[in-house]
Amino acid sequence: MSIFLLVHGAWHSGQSWERVVPLLESAGHRVLAPSLTGYGDKAHLLSPEVGLDTHVDDVVRLIDEADLTDVVLVGHSYAGAVISSAANQVPDRIAHLVYVDSMVPEDGETPVDALPELQGLIDLAAESDSPWLIPPPPEQPPPLGLFGVTDPADVAWLRTVISDHPVRCIQQPVRLDNPAANAIPHTHIRCDGGNAEGFTLPPVPAVQPNGSPARVWELPTGHDCMVTMPGELSELLLKAAVSP
Repeated sequence: MSIFLLVHGAWHSGQSWERVVPLLESAGHRVLAPSLTGYGDKAHLLSPEVGLDTHVDDVVRLIDEADLTDVVLVGHSYAGAVISSAANQVPDRIAHLVYVDSMVPEDGETPVDALPELQGLIDLAAESDSPWLIPPPPEQPPPLGLFGVTDPADVAWLRTVISDHPVRCIQQPVRLDNPAANAIPHTHIRCDGGNAEGFTLPPVPAVQPNGSPARVWELPTGHDCMVTMPGELSELLLKAAVSP
């Protein structure tokens, strides 16, 4: 049995994984998909002080309090920064890091450094009544849709899941200063079905921190593959769990 800890991206909540969780559980694994501070059942905790460090603490606290070991730590989108910093704090608890269509910032980088297009969203927020919050991006014509989701029923459901994202989350730097974390194997799952216009993830480094060649798998769908291709995503997560 593996332990999967699924961390949602910006604007989403733990509910975004609800199509993936039962598939992993039915394969005999333990799965946790919490909402980070400010989202889902923790929406009441949203404040201008919520940042990347807050979300890293969420993940590390859960791992410690539940005494989780050999964790397959999965991060979608913005959560690539979250899981990187979390693994830096508790590398002995992590068996594998899986980056699902996500940024992979280097030590000291902020999510905005890794994806400069985010600055435009910060600038727009600064002109609003809530300059510390970034609303979800608008739905675009197919094939882009809403986070790559185009089916009308799925879009309607997704709108019940997403909410505003604190600016501080993408302005705080990632901390990757623990050499022990370099030994953790990485897998990258990229969605090649189109993302929001103007947003392009930087390429995956050719070599993992542990010295192994990069492992990059692709899904022919949009950004929110946990919504559009949960079965295929689950198969890749199960494959990653047994990959060295």
